[in-house]
Amino acid sequence: MSNYRRMRVPGGTYFFTVNLLERRRRLLVEHIDALRMAFRATQMRLPFENIAIVVLPDHLHCVWRLPEGDDNYSNRWSQIKSQFSRKIEMDEYRTKVRSRKRERGIWQRRFWEHTIIDADDLNHHVNYVYINPLKHGYVTKVCDWPYSSFHRDVKLGIYPENWAG
Repeated sequence: MSNYRRMRVPGGTYFFTVNLLERRRRLLVEHIDALRMAFRATQMRLPFENIAIVVLPDHLHCVWRLPEGDDNYSNRWSQIKSQFSRKIEMDEYRTKVRSRKRERGIWQRRFWEHTIIDADDLNHHVNYVYINPLKHGYVTKVCDWPYSSFHRDVKLGIYPENWAG
C-alpha cells in the first residue's frame, strides 16, 4: 500500500485538485447547488477561507487558507465529499470493494494538494484556478464561466473582467 505524505502547515494556504471518479460525468455542475451546500455546511463546522475556486464538470480546483493552528484539510475534504454524495441519487457504478465498504462511486479517494509557499506561488495558483475553464475549452473568456469565484474577485477589483481572454 502507498504511503502518502502530505505537507502540513498549521494556518497554511493550500491549492487543491479534487476529481470525480468517472471523469466523463458532469455531476459537479449538474448539482452545483448541492456542492455549494456541502461547502457551506463544512465551513460552518470546520472554518476555512476559500481564496479561489473553480468548479468544472468533473473536477474542481481551489485555494484555501486554514485557521491559525489548524492543518486538517483532509477532514474538510472528507466532509465536503460526503455531504455532496448524500445529496446525489445513487446511480453510479460501484466496485465490490466500494460496495462492501458502503462507499459511493462519485469521488476519487484522494486529492492533489500543494502547500503555497509565498505570494508569487499564491498568485500563480489563483491564476491557474481562474484560467482552467479556458484551458479546458469550456469558454473563450474566463468571465463567461459561471462556476468560479473569479466573479467575486472582479467585483472586489482584484481582477479586471476581461482578464485572460
